[in-house]
Amino acid sequence: MDPKVLLITPAFTQLNTPYPATAYLKGFLNTKGIQSSQLDMGLEVILELFSKKGLTNLFQIVKNSDAELDENLYRIFSLRDEYIQTIDFVISFLQNQNPTLGHLISGRSFLPEASRFNNIVNLDEAFGQICIQDKAKYIATLYLEDLSDFIKDVVDPHFGFSRYAERLGRMASSFDFLLEELENEDSLISKITVDILEIYIQEFTPDLVCLSIPFPGNLFSALKIGQYLKRNYPFIKIVAGGGFVNTELRSLQDKRVFNFFDYICLDDGEAPLLFLLEHLKGIRELPLLKRVFTLKNHELIFIDGAIEKDIPQRETGTPDYRDLKLGKYLSVIEIANPMHRLWSDGRWNKLTLAHGCYWGKCSFCDISLDYISRYEPLTASDLCDKIETIISQTGTTGFHFVDEAAPPALMGELALELIRRKMKISWWTNIRFEKTFTNDLCKLLKASGCIAISGGLEVASDRLLSKMKKGVTVAQVAEVAYAFSKAEILVHAYLMYGFPSQTKQETIDSLEVVRQMFVCNIIQSGFWHRFAMTAHSPVGLNPTSFGVKDVTPKFLGFADNDRDHIDPEGADHDIFSAGLSTSLFNYMNGLNLDEAVSFWFEEEMPHTTLHENYIADILEANMQAQFKLRTNAIIIWLGAIPEIQEGALQNSVELIFYDRTEDWLIELPEDIGKWLYFQFHDLKTINQKPVLYSEFIINFESKFAYQFSVFSNTIAWKTLREKGLLII
Repeated sequence: MDPKVLLITPAFTQLNTPYPATAYLKGFLNTKGIQSSQLDMGLEVILELFSKKGLTNLFQIVKNSDAELDENLYRIFSLRDEYIQTIDFVISFLQNQNPTLGHLISGRSFLPEASRFNNIVNLDEAFGQICIQDKAKYIATLYLEDLSDFIKDVVDPHFGFSRYAERLGRMASSFDFLLEELENEDSLISKITVDILEIYIQEFTPDLVCLSIPFPGNLFSALKIGQYLKRNYPFIKIVAGGGFVNTELRSLQDKRVFNFFDYICLDDGEAPLLFLLEHLKGIRELPLLKRVFTLKNHELIFIDGAIEKDIPQRETGTPDYRDLKLGKYLSVIEIANPMHRLWSDGRWNKLTLAHGCYWGKCSFCDISLDYISRYEPLTASDLCDKIETIISQTGTTGFHFVDEAAPPALMGELALELIRRKMKISWWTNIRFEKTFTNDLCKLLKASGCIAISGGLEVASDRLLSKMKKGVTVAQVAEVAYAFSKAEILVHAYLMYGFPSQTKQETIDSLEVVRQMFVCNIIQSGFWHRFAMTAHSPVGLNPTSFGVKDVTPKFLGFADNDRDHIDPEGADHDIFSAGLSTSLFNYMNGLNLDEAVSFWFEEEMPHTTLHENYIADILEANMQAQFKLRTNAIIIWLGAIPEIQEGALQNSVELIFYDRTEDWLIELPEDIGKWLYFQFHDLKTINQKPVLYSEFIINFESKFAYQFSVFSNTIAWKTLREKGLLII
C-alpha cells in the first residue's frame, strides 16, 4: 500500500492565494494514484489568530504580562474590545463573503484606528466616491496591519503577514541561531501552528509529511512543524524541499537539521518524492534516491543515484487545488503599487507555461540551477486543458503564470488557443522585453485576457544591461512597453540598482529613464531592488570577472546563498535607497514628474546626462520605423463577421461591424469588398488552420489588377488594422 502524503506550506506566504507548490505535487501524485492532502498553514494560522477567539486570547496574554506599551500600542490595547467585536466582520469582508459591510467600513466610524492610519492618503481622491469596496479593503488592510504591529512589538517579534522569523532564515549560515530559537518556549504563533497540525494529523493520518519551504520566512515554521512531529509522531517521515532549500541548502553540512527532518530534496520535487515513496514502500534501495540529503549511520550523506531523469513537464499532471480552503483567502489592498495590488487582491490560480527560462543568461540570476537552466515548454493545447481543469476545481478564472520569463511565441499560441476555445480568463505573467512583442501580438494577448505583465528594465543603462547579459536595450524596453501599454495591458518594471561597477551618474540616469517612461505612460508600476550577489549566479560564481570582491564570512554549515561583496568601481549604493523608493511612489501616483531627479536625494547628485525627450524620441522613431514581418507571419481577425450591403457610392459596398462597444463601417469597391467579406471567415481566430500573410497577399494580387501595397495604404485597410486585423 502506498504511503499517505500530507503536503504543507509552512507559515507564511500570501494572504490572498495559496503558494502553488503543494498543488503541483498533489497533481503529480494524482497521476500515480497516490493519496495526498494539502494544507496552507499560513492561512490556517491567520484565520485562527485573527478571530474573536484568537484576539481574546492575544489580549489576555498581554494583560497577564508585564509588557511595556508605548502610546500607540497602549491605544490598541485600550481598544481591545473594539478589535475583538469587529475582527470576524473584517475577515468575512476581506473573504468577499460580506460585501455590504464595505459601506460601513469606508465611513471610518466602524473600525478602531491606530498608527497605520496616521499618514493615510486622501481616500476620496485615491478611490473616488463610488469605489466603496476598494476603499473599504484598504481601510481593513490598515486595521489588520495595526494588529500585526501590536503582535510583533508585544507578543512575537518574528511575526509578519507574509513571512515569519525571516531574519533568522536570512542569517542562517549557521544553524545555531535557529536552534537556539527552536529550543525556546513556543510562541503564540507556534502554539497555534502545532494545534492546527495536530488536527490534520488526526484526520488524515499521513505516513509522510512534505514541507515546501519557498522563502526564508517559511523556514522557522517548517522547523517547528518538524520538531513537533519528531516529538509526538516519530514514525511519520518528514521531507523538506522548495525554493529556499533549492537555493540555500545545496552545501548543507550540519546534521543537526535532521533532528527536524528525515530527508531534504533539491530542485523539482516530483521525481525525488516518487522515488522516496518507493523507498518507504521497500521497493527502491536508499542509494537509488534522487537529489536527497539524509542521515545514514548518523552521518550526513547526499544521494543522487537514480538513473531515471526528471519527470517531463507534460507528465507532471495538472495542479490540484482541492483540500485548500480557497474561499477563505483574504483580498487586501496596497494602493501604492498597481502590480502589488494584483499580488495581494483576489485569488489567482498559479500555473507555469514552461519549466525554466528560455533566455537563461542574466548574470545576476541563478541560471546554474535546474529550475532556470532546464527549459521545457508545454503546448498551448496542454495548457488550455490544464486551465479548464483548474477552473472546474476552483471556480475562479484568474491566472498568474509564474514563469521566470514567459516565452513570447508560446504566449501567442496560448492566446490563440484560448480564443479558439472561447475561454474567458484574466491572466498576467512575467516577460523579457523581447522585440517579438509587437503591437499586434500585444493586442492578441489583450484579446485573450492578458491584463498585466512585469519585466526587467533592471539598471536602465545600456552599458550595464550589456554587462549583465540581459539581452535588451533601454530603447527596446521602451518600444515593447509602449506596445503593451497601447494595448491597455499594465506594465510593471523590475528595477535594480547597485549592480557591479554602477556609478552615481548611471544611477541618476537610470532614474531619469524611469521618470520619462512614466511621463510617456509606457510603464504604470515599478519596484526598485538592491542588487544581491548570490552563490549560483554568474556574478557569484566568478565575482572577479565583474570587478567585485567576495567578502562573505566563512560558511558555517547550513544556508549558503547570499554573498557579501565589495564593489571598488561602483558608487556608494546605500545613498540611493530612500530617494529611489520615494520618487517611484510619487511617479506611480502621477506626482512630481516634472521635478529633476536630483530632487529626491539629500546628498548632492549630478545632473542627468539624458536629454528631456530621450524616451519620447525613441518612441517617435519606433512609430516611423518599417517593421520586417516574419516570413511565416499569420493574419487573423479578432472581431465578428461583418454584414455587407450596397454602398453609397456607385459600384461600392459597405462592411458593417458590430463590436462590444461600438458599430462602425468601411466602404470599399464592390469587388474588393465582397472578396474581403468572404476572407473574414478564414481569418477568424477560431479557425484551427491560420492564414499566412504572404498567402493572403498572393490571393489578393491574383484577384485584382494592382499591388497589395497600394491597398494597404488605404484608409479602409488602416481602419481594419486598428480595429483588430492582426499580423502576428
